[in-house]
Amino acid sequence: MTAYLNLDRIGKTFTRGAQRTEVLRDIKLTIDKGEYISIIGHSGCGKSTLLNLVAGLVPITEGAVLLENKEVNAPGPDRAVVFQNHSLLPWLTVYDNVKLAVSKVFAGKKSRAERHDWIMENLSLVQMAHAADKRPAEISGGMKQRVGIARALAMEPKILLLDEPFGALDALTRAHLQDQMMEIHSRLGNTVIMITHDVDEAVLLSDRIVMMTNGPAATIGDILDVPLARPRSRITLATDRNYLRCREAVLKFLYERHRFVEAAE
Repeated sequence: MTAYLNLDRIGKTFTRGAQRTEVLRDIKLTIDKGEYISIIGHSGCGKSTLLNLVAGLVPITEGAVLLENKEVNAPGPDRAVVFQNHSLLPWLTVYDNVKLAVSKVFAGKKSRAERHDWIMENLSLVQMAHAADKRPAEISGGMKQRVGIARALAMEPKILLLDEPFGALDALTRAHLQDQMMEIHSRLGNTVIMITHDVDEAVLLSDRIVMMTNGPAATIGDILDVPLARPRSRITLATDRNYLRCREAVLKFLYERHRFVEAAE
């Protein structure tokens, strides 16, 4: 059976004048529809570059990204990205920020009334319908990120790409949005790839954790299955043996890689 998303021997090299920097080498990964995948690794291992290749934001040097067996080589609404910075337009309301994406994707496909209902449905999904008329300066950082997630989901993407979406938030807001992402994923069954530096976040949210080796020429060092039943409760999992085993495996991988870098210096 053909994989829903196939990263087929991907390599990425950046060239600046005579200088060539190989960032990624021989990335091989298949992702099933509905999977929640986290990518973790030390800074400089090419995590965000890999996400940008899947998004079609930068060209691939070697190999190919195949989504439903079709090559990805440019940005498209079938792959929506949520960055650490919410990227909302400050002069537009919450409603109009989401409307931009909906109008772009569904013009000619949904009536004006249907588009309005769809915008409000996605704002409700992230509990932001009450702030539809507010501008970004009038809402908190966590609320801005919720709007960014609503905007991405409103495009009905085949793949939701999250680049450290909760990294700039305080611990309580981060935990709340993690819980909300679990609920959204449970409700929609969407396919998610998330970049993170947070081991607990990766274990809590993911079906599998992809662990990257250190750069340059980083590749996939190991892939960890997370055998935790859904729905998940962070309180219950705090003492769960499988949770602790997964957490230990990721920490050990990252620690060993860090020690390898120090030894080479």
